[in-house]
Order: sequence, then structure tokens, then C-alpha cells
Amino acid sequence: MTENRRLFYFGGGHADGGSSMKATLGGKGAGLAEMTRIGIPVPPGFTIATAESVLFGATGEVPSSLLYEVDDAMDRIGELFGKSFGDVADPLLVSVRSGARASMPGMMDTILNVGLTDETIVGLIEKTGDERFAYDSYRRFIQMFGDVVLGVDHFYFEEELYAVKATAGVKNDSDLTAEDLKTLIARYKKAIADRSDITFPNDPREQLIQAIRAVFLSWNNDRAAHYRELEGIPHEWGTAVNVQAMVFGNMGDDSATGVAFTRNPSTGERERYGEFLANAQGEDVVAGIRTPQPLSGVGGSLPSLEETMPAAYAELLDIEDRLEAHYGDMQDIEFTVQQRNVWILQTRTGKRSAAAAVRIAVEMANEGLITKREALLRVRPEQVEELLHPRLDPDAPRDVIAKGLAASPGAATGEIVLTARAAEQARDEGRPCILVRLETTPDDIRGMSAAQGVLTARGGITSHAAVVARQMGKCCVAGCNAVLPDIEAGTVRIGSHDFRVGDQLTLDGSAGEVIRGTVPTVDAELSEAFRELMGWADVHRKIGVRTNADRGADSTLARSFGAEGIGLVRTEHMFFEGKRIQAVREMIVSDTPAERKLALAKLRPFQQSDFEEILEVMDGCPVTIRLLDPPLHEFLPDANDDITELAEAMGRSEASVRGLVSRLHESNPMLGHRGCRLAISHPEIYEMQARAIFDATLARRAAGGNPQPQIMIPLVSAARELEVIRGRIEAVAAEYGEHEAALLEIPIGTMIELPRACARAGAIAQHADFISFGTNDLTQTVFGFSRDDTANFLPAYLSGGVLREDPFSVLDIEGVGTFIKMACERARATKPDISIGLCGEHGGEPKSVAWLQRGVVDYVSCSPFRVPIARLAAAQAALLEE
Repeated sequence: MTENRRLFYFGGGHADGGSSMKATLGGKGAGLAEMTRIGIPVPPGFTIATAESVLFGATGEVPSSLLYEVDDAMDRIGELFGKSFGDVADPLLVSVRSGARASMPGMMDTILNVGLTDETIVGLIEKTGDERFAYDSYRRFIQMFGDVVLGVDHFYFEEELYAVKATAGVKNDSDLTAEDLKTLIARYKKAIADRSDITFPNDPREQLIQAIRAVFLSWNNDRAAHYRELEGIPHEWGTAVNVQAMVFGNMGDDSATGVAFTRNPSTGERERYGEFLANAQGEDVVAGIRTPQPLSGVGGSLPSLEETMPAAYAELLDIEDRLEAHYGDMQDIEFTVQQRNVWILQTRTGKRSAAAAVRIAVEMANEGLITKREALLRVRPEQVEELLHPRLDPDAPRDVIAKGLAASPGAATGEIVLTARAAEQARDEGRPCILVRLETTPDDIRGMSAAQGVLTARGGITSHAAVVARQMGKCCVAGCNAVLPDIEAGTVRIGSHDFRVGDQLTLDGSAGEVIRGTVPTVDAELSEAFRELMGWADVHRKIGVRTNADRGADSTLARSFGAEGIGLVRTEHMFFEGKRIQAVREMIVSDTPAERKLALAKLRPFQQSDFEEILEVMDGCPVTIRLLDPPLHEFLPDANDDITELAEAMGRSEASVRGLVSRLHESNPMLGHRGCRLAISHPEIYEMQARAIFDATLARRAAGGNPQPQIMIPLVSAARELEVIRGRIEAVAAEYGEHEAALLEIPIGTMIELPRACARAGAIAQHADFISFGTNDLTQTVFGFSRDDTANFLPAYLSGGVLREDPFSVLDIEGVGTFIKMACERARATKPDISIGLCGEHGGEPKSVAWLQRGVVDYVSCSPFRVPIARLAAAQAALLEE
């Protein structure tokens, strides 16, 4: 039974496993076995199962019974290869490599040339007739073993190598003579003796045991553990160990080592891509010590493999084609040419850019290598968003000085500004800028719109800064606690670096990086392959995808990305520009309803104009307009100049305005006087907004359009709230005489964002034509977390395993999801045909969408740049269910 086996062989045309056994053999071991099985030239070897790594992690020991099996396996390899491990006349040398079931490039350890000693090197020289090759292999082994097993830093070996090259007067490692290498070996051994408690072993079996142990240990080194956290790879998987007969790319000019991709991993183009080094071993290609040569081409500055070894090149091309056809995906292949014989050391699914992922998937489907369904499942939804934003030039250097949360993808470079007004001024003067704030408020929306990117010290990925930036398509790094701006002094400290207003800064919103100075960007382009893939996705997804947008430009962008309407228009975002904010402030400080209506009358034309623009862009598609939601105090000025300006405009004293600001202050404003509560106490606000919606609708119909507005009442917790407000909106419709009946057809619904609303959804549905979940606030109220303050404790929750994922990033299905399902069931029990949506940022998160499309909601709505993500995620979830 394979589950009880610890060792699995491959070589000589036979393999104990294959590609279906990644969990047991790891990715590398499964690949070696599969290639052997299909006739690819692979040096023989064996794989120690991943379960042994898990056992080692628990005990810290390699069982002696396993080592006896290893001894037998080494004898078997020797028989296949015609050599014997430890034989002084013709020694078998092996490599010892890690191999997790998921690719973890460079994270764990590899040791080559295991089995070389002061005695066996004599036999290697006699057998190959190449003294320099033998000593070069020996010094490489000592260096790797000393670093990986004995813990002597790589730096010390490089220091000795540099000294020997300097004495010999040569530049390249390959120019060292056999005598030079003998000197280097002696210096390496002395470096080990000086810096390690363990003597370099001269026994091949001891070398092998320690190498296997070192690979097991490397599963839990810091970089491997960190990489697993970044990539979501479970720590409990463990790594396999692959022991394989050595083949040598450093046996002269007819030998080489290299890496080949079956397609271009940057662009996805179907071309031969890769590089090699003549007379070298595999680590040389990635170490950057020598300049690699191209695989193909004639007449270049460096000779290609095609020119220098045409037969080996032709064989490699044939192997590439066979492997890509067999696996049905782009392959990343490691190869060695030993005296013109080609050996394949590894093949794996190649890492690729987002653009390449889309192009390869679509072209392979069109070539018949895979189905369209397989193509859809090949592209990660998160990759799609990368295609839509400008990005930093991957080849440009960057000086990263701090990291925050990757709140909104893309890239931005500009001068530092610390206020919204400064951002607007910089934009008006043609100077790109980065708005740096402790945290953003609705007052900052103009500055955010003017800036290239936003950097905040506080807040999470669903904070005001993050949500608005994503909607605007602005790059944003949030929650970077290394940032300390001082508006009065015009300075900002980021980590250990001090900046002044006007200094240049760059943000990478996809990585959460803050970079000193400027870095060039590359503009996004939507390829035909991207559009084709999205078309295939739309065939399979089961739910609608709308967008959250407050402006015509955002709506246009979202529609170009395939949005089927707008699930959330935040009307408060329309109040922060120019004369509008002044009118809002006048409305707030009014003493009587009559005064308030006069101020609202100034806002009504702006609202109508905005609605008309959005309805025109989304003609024929539903547009859900949420009436005013935030607390009134958020609109009031806090800067002295703004208070003075408002007091003068209203004929009030500055003291009275300051007093009003103080009176409107709430201890917990997000749970205070906002949303429908505002409409109950000040009905004239929602009445004005209803008139603006009705006027915009009639204007669009008169222009020949097909507007489809929907009116959303926010923060409802009791059915009576919705009943009262709906009655007032319908009373406004009655003012329109002959148009009343048509306007009364406009759906009126509510946003469900409180636990009580979920519990009372059946009663609420009696007065609602639709409901839509606002999961940002629902998550806050279910957990009792403030989303802007979670940075103080959420990292500890995640690292400590209290929570698996940030609930503001990935929908909490067990808790918040339970409330959503309860609300859906109760609403549909009252009104079976009620339309149900979700308009939080979870609507663009793949794991959340996968759950939501299982009949939970009819549509999701997210920021424009997340629309393609939701489309693809919904399609993939539907396909996986099938």
C-alpha cells in the first residue's frame, strides 16, 4: 500500500508514482516520477515521502529504519547508473533536494555532489580524466554542505573564492585551474573548522544522512515559513526529499546547465524562452555569478545553445513540446547537458505574470490543449485585477522603506502632500502627488480624487481610504504604522526616514510597499485574450455582477469591465466638491426645517445632474442609489479657515459654528445619528434626494433613455423605519401628477447591515422591493469590531490562529454568513421573488463570491476594478461545483 511506503523509486523507465501523488511525493518527486513514466531522460533516484518530514518535525530525528531503506535505495540507483556510492574507483554522486507539494522556489535547501570525499575524488578524476572538473565539483559540494548543513554563512565561502581568484588574477570561476581549486578547497575546510562545531564529514553515508536531515529542517526555516504564510500553503504538509544521481553540466564545453520555459512567462507568447551556462552546474544559472546565454537565436552577443550544441538543442525542444502537451500547461524545466546528452532534472507548472496567465490559458484553449473550462480555472481571480491598474516597472530598482496593507492595487509616484487642499493644488498645477494621512475621512475625498495614490498610518483594507481608493481606481497603502505625518511642520517620518512636503514617494498598492523616490510605471492594457476569457466566464457564472460607483467616470469604467449595473451609489460622496460642501454645511447649521430646505434646494440640481450622468452611462441597467448615510458631523469643517468661511456665509459667529460642531459630535458616530435615523428626524433630506432621482429619471426618459433607478434606504433595523420613509418617498412621487404612477414603479429597498435587520428581514421585506447586504458594517456589528481600529489587535488574532482570515477582507461565513442566510430565508419566506444583493467589498473577493453564488444572493456589487474578479470567481465556483 502506498500510504505505508516511505521511499518511491524512479529511473530506468520505471517509476513507483506519478503526477497524481503530489501529496506524498511533493511536486518535484511527482514530476520526476511522471517524466520517467512517459520516457523523458531523467537521472535515476528515489523520493522520501512528505510524511517523513512531518514525523521529523515532531521528533527531530531521522529513524534508523528509514536510513536502512535509504542504503538499499542507493544500491539500486548504483545498479541503474553503473556506479556505487562511496566507491573510490568510480563513485556515484547524488543530489539531495527538497520538494513540497506546492512550488516554493528557492525557499528550501539543495545540496549537490553528495558523496565526494578526499578518497572518492581520486576515482572521479580517473574515470573522467578531468582533474579540474572533479575539484570544481568538490569545492561546490563543500560550500553547499558547509552553508546548508553546518551553518557556515555563504559569505565566508564567497570571501575565500574572491581571494583565490584575486591571487590567480582571474575574473570568472571557470578560469580557476585545478591547482587553484585545490587551494580553495583547503581554505573552505579551514573556514568550516574555524566557524563550526562540526567537522566536515569525509564519509559519504554520513554526508547523505546529514543532507537529508538538513532538507527536513529547511521546511521550517524562516523564509519557507514566511513564504507559506504569503501563499496560503499549510504548514502541516511537510516536504519530500529527492535523492537523485548527479549529472554534470561542468564537464567541459560540451556540457551545460539551464532553465527553459515552454512559453514566455512574462507575456505568455508562444516562444522558446530560457537561458543556459556552458560548463556550469545548476546553481550558477540563478546565482548571477556569470551572465547566462540564450537558448535560441543566431549571431547574438553571446552564443546560444542552438549554435553551440544544435543536437542537444533540438532534443530539448522536442522534450519541451512533449512535456507541455502531456501536462497541458506551460512548463518550467531544469535541464543539464552532460557531454552532449540531455537530462531533465525537473519540470513544474511555470510561474507567470497576470498578463501571461490570461494569454496562455486562452491560447491553449484555442489550440485544443485544454478546454475552455480548464482555461477559466487556470487564472487566479486576484491576477485579473493586476491587469487593470498601472504597475511599477518590474525591471526598475526600488528602495522599499516601509510596508503596510495592500489596500488598493496599482502603482503611484508623486510628491508628498499632507492635506486634501494641497493635493488639489498639486493636481491643478500638474504635479502628481501622494496624499499621506494618519487616516482619511469623507472630507479627504477631493484630495484622494486629486492624488495619484493614498498612504495612511491607520485603518485596514476596508477603511474609508481603502474602500474609496478602490472605487476610484487609486493606488492605496493603508495601515502603515511606520508613517507619522506632521501637518504643522510639513514633514512626515516613515520608519527611520524623514521627508518634507514635496519630496518624491512611490506606492505599490499590490504589494503594500512604500518606496523612496520615483519608480517608472507601466500602463495597463486590456488584451483580446482578457476579453475572451471574461466572455467565457459570463457563460458559466450564476449571479449578476454590479459595481459600486458614485460618478459618471467610475460608472463608465465599470461598464467597460463588464458591470451589469450599479449596486451601490453612495450619495454622500457627491457632496464634497466645490459649492456642494458649503450647501451641505448650511443645511446642517440651519435652525429650522424651512432654512434647511433652502440649503437643500441648492444641492438638488447637483444631485439631479449626477444622477442623470450615471443613469445615462448605465442606460437599461439597474442603478441602486443609497440615500444619505454618514453622520452629519462628518460634513462639518474642522479647519479654522473652513469654519470662518462657513460662519461668514451663514452670517453666524465663529463661536456658534464651533459650538454646533461640538454638539453634533458623537461618541460612536458609526452607530449614531446616521442613515434612516437621519431621515426620521430630518425627513426633508431624503425628500430632496427623492426629487432629484425622480427629476433625473424623467429627464432621461424624455431624452429617449431607459433609466432603471432603485432607491435604497440605509441602516434599517426595524420594519417601521422603512415603512415610514417609503411612505414619504411615495408622497413625493404623488407631487408629480401624471408621472406619479411611473415613478411609483421605481423599486424601493433597503441595505441590511445590522444583526437586528437580519433577524427582522421577514417583516422588513413586506415594505421592500429588494434588499442588499452591506457587509462592511454588518461585519463590524456582528463581531463588535471597529474596522478602522482592528490594526491594533487583528494581526495577533491572525498570527495566533484565533481567526484564520481578516473578516473585513474575506466574508466570515460561519458568523456573518449565518446572519445573511437567515435574512435571505426570512425575506424570501415573506416575498419569494424579492431581489437580494450584496454591495460590500466582499462582493469582489473570490472566496466570498464562491459562497455567495450558491443561491445565497442574486447579485454582488463591488468597486469597478473588482468587477472582473467577481465575474471570474463566480464562474470558477460554478464550474467547481459542477
